[in-house]
Amino acid sequence: KGGDGSEVEDQLKNVQQIQATHFAFAAILADGSVVAWGNSGNGGDCSAVQDQLRNVRHIQATPTAFAAILTDGSVIAWGNEVCGGDCSEV
Repeated sequence: KGGDGSEVEDQLKNVQQIQATHFAFAAILADGSVVAWGNSGNGGDCSAVQDQLRNVRHIQATPTAFAAILTDGSVIAWGNEVCGGDCSEV
């Protein structure tokens, strides 16, 4: 569950950090962008927020969601909305 990164393997260059939920992985690349893979409903698909995932400084994971802290201090979340994957109301 989340261990097959073959679909994003070519994007995983200059990886600076990796975090994992129970079902997905997210990697910060040297340019501050993020690549995610694994179960789409549990953080493996960040396409809905991909354009916001620039200048990422750190990623924190819950069991089924990710939150990224950007260099400006803002937070972008994705994954299971019930478990922290949606911070739009905050």
